Amino acid sequence: MRLIPLTRRGVFSLAGALALPQGTRAQPGPGRFVAIAYHEIGEDGAGRHYSLSESQLVQHLSFLRHDGWHFASVNELLAARDGRRPLPDKTVLLSFDDGYNDYYTRVFPLLRAFNAPGVFALVTSWMETPPGGTFDYGGQATPRSALMTWAQAREMQASGLCEFASHSHDLHHGVPANPQGNVQPAAVTRIWDARTGTYETDAAWTRRIEGDLSRASSIMANRLGRRPRVMVWPYGRYNLEAVAIARRLGMPVAMTLDPEPARTDRLGAVGRLLTMGDPRVGDLARLMRFDEPVRERVLHVDLDAVYDEDAAQAVRNLDALIERVASLGPSHVYLQAFADPDGDGVADAMYFPNRHLPMRADLFNRVAWQLSSRAGVKVFAWMPVLGFRLGTEADLVLSTRSGAPAIDPDHYRRLSPFSARARGWILDLYDDLAKHASFAGIVFHDDAFLTDYEDANPDALAAYRAAGLPGDVAALRSDQEARARWTALKTRTLIELTVAAADHARRWRAPLETARNMYAEPVLNPASEDWFAQSLPAFLAAYDRTAIMAMPYMERARDPDAFLRRLYARVAAEPGGVARTVFELQAADWRHRPARPVPAATLRAQLRLLQRLGAHHMGWYPDDFVRGLPEASVVRDAINAHSFPYRR
Repeated sequence: MRLIPLTRRGVFSLAGALALPQGTRAQPGPGRFVAIAYHEIGEDGAGRHYSLSESQLVQHLSFLRHDGWHFASVNELLAARDGRRPLPDKTVLLSFDDGYNDYYTRVFPLLRAFNAPGVFALVTSWMETPPGGTFDYGGQATPRSALMTWAQAREMQASGLCEFASHSHDLHHGVPANPQGNVQPAAVTRIWDARTGTYETDAAWTRRIEGDLSRASSIMANRLGRRPRVMVWPYGRYNLEAVAIARRLGMPVAMTLDPEPARTDRLGAVGRLLTMGDPRVGDLARLMRFDEPVRERVLHVDLDAVYDEDAAQAVRNLDALIERVASLGPSHVYLQAFADPDGDGVADAMYFPNRHLPMRADLFNRVAWQLSSRAGVKVFAWMPVLGFRLGTEADLVLSTRSGAPAIDPDHYRRLSPFSARARGWILDLYDDLAKHASFAGIVFHDDAFLTDYEDANPDALAAYRAAGLPGDVAALRSDQEARARWTALKTRTLIELTVAAADHARRWRAPLETARNMYAEPVLNPASEDWFAQSLPAFLAAYDRTAIMAMPYMERARDPDAFLRRLYARVAAEPGGVARTVFELQAADWRHRPARPVPAATLRAQLRLLQRLGAHHMGWYPDDFVRGLPEASVVRDAINAHSFPYRR
C-alpha cells in the first residue's frame, strides 16, 4: 500500500465549524507553549486536505494577536530552556512544513506584517531538484516550482523572522516494513529486504538516519550559510534514538505531530497541532485549550485468532478483523503480540522478530499497521511481563505454598522479576518489538503479580536481604512489619520492570503510552495487595491507564451490577482515578468449558451502567471477530468512540 501522510486518527484536526469563543480560557501554563503545524497556504476555496487559505491564516494571526498570544522564536525557546528568560504564559510557535513556494509569496509578507517569527521545514532532496524537474511527494510527481527557491529562503532568513529547519534529506516517504509489503515512515522503520529476507540491523538503521540528517544539515549550511537547529520529523514519526542523533548533529529542538502542549524542558519532542481542511479561528482557539474530553473505547483482541498456517486464510481473518473494528468504531485495540496457542497465558512464541523466542509468524506489525491505517484506531501491543517460555527453574518465580520452593501449578509460569538474567530477556523482547512494529502503546498482561507465597527464587531472597528484610518467605509472612515492606518491595519491583520495558521500547517507538492490566480484588480490597503485589494508587501514578479487569463472572459476583458499582466507587475515590482507568469487561464466561459468550445485551447494559456512573474509558475482552461476537448491531452504539462519548 502507498503511504498517505498523516491520515490516521489521533492527530488533531482543526476542521469543523464552531463559533468563535471569547478566548482560549485554559492556557498551557508556565514553561509550556503551543506549536501549530501548517502546510500549504493557498487561495480561498482551494479546499485541499492539508491546506489553509490565505484569508484564514490572516484570521488565525489576527486572533492570536488580539487574544494576547506571544509569537515565539527558536532563540526564545532555547533561552527559556536554559533558564535565561521565561516564556510568557500565552506563547505560540508557528511552523510551516515542506517548503512550499506559498510560504514566500503568501506567508512571509504576513509574518512581516505581524512581526511574527516562523519555523520553516525543508526536505533538502526536494529543494535540490533541478529547475523544471519533479520530486516525489506522497506518490505524486510534483514540480520543483511548487517549492520556494534557495534564494527566496535566504531572503526570508535574512529578515530575522524565519528559521529554517531540517525536514530530513530523503526520509519524507515510506519504506518496505514487513514481508507482506506494508510501507511505513522511513525515519522509524526497519527496512525489509525482500531479496535477502532480512530486516535492517541496528547499525544499518543508525548509519542511514545519521547519514540522511547529516547530509541535510550540510546542504542547508552550504545553501543558507548556517546549519539547522531544529529537526521536524516527517509525518511526525520519531523515536528517542533518532532524537539523540539529531541532537548530536546540532539540532536540540525537534518537532513532532503529537497533539499536546509543548514544553521548554522537552524541546527534543515539541508536540504540534496539525491544521487540516481550512480550519476556522474557532476551531483553532478550541484546540489550543487542550481540554477536549477523552473517552476511550477498547477492544482487546487475540492475534492467535488471525494467525493461520494457510496464508490465504490469515488474510481473510485479517480482513474480517479490520471490517469489524471499522464497523464498531472503537478508539483503541489492545492487540496480542505473543503467541499462546495452548491458552495458558504464557508466551510460547512471538509475532515479531526477536532474539529469544521462536517467531510463530511475522504478523504483529502487519496487523497493527492495518488496524491503524484502515480502521483508524490506536493500537497497543499486548505483551506479557513475566510469562515467557524461557529459562529453567533457576530463572522462575517460585512459591512456598506447598512447602519447598517450587513452580506453582495453579498460576502462570513466570520469570522472576528479581533475576537479572530474566530481566535482560524481558527487556530485549520489548526492545525487539519496538524495532519491528508500529504501535501507539503497550498494555502489560495480567501475569505481573506475586502472591503472598512468592517469590522464593534465590535472586529474590538475595534482593530481600539487600533491602534489610529476612531472606526467607516464611519469616516474611509471619512478621507483620516485614510483610508490609516485603509487599511494597514486590509491588515496586514489578512497576519498575514494566517502566523499564516501556523505556526500552521508546528508544525505537515514540511517543508511547502505557496501560497495565490489574485484577479487581486489589482495587476492591486494598489489603489484598499482599496477595497480588498490585496497588491502584501505585498503578495510577506509574501508567497512563490502569486497565482493571472489571469481570464480574470471573470474580463470581452474585450481582454483576453491584460489583461494577463498587469497583467504580473505589476507582472514583482515588485522585485522577476515573480519568486514568479503563474498565475492561468480559465478553466470555470462563466458568463454563468451553467458555460461553456473554450476551451482547448484557454487555451493552454493563457499558451503559459504567457510563451513567461517570466512567471515561471502557471496553471488553475478548472480541470474537471470527464469529462476530458480541453482536455488532447490539453493542455498536455503546463501544463506538464517537456516538456516545459523554456522560448522561
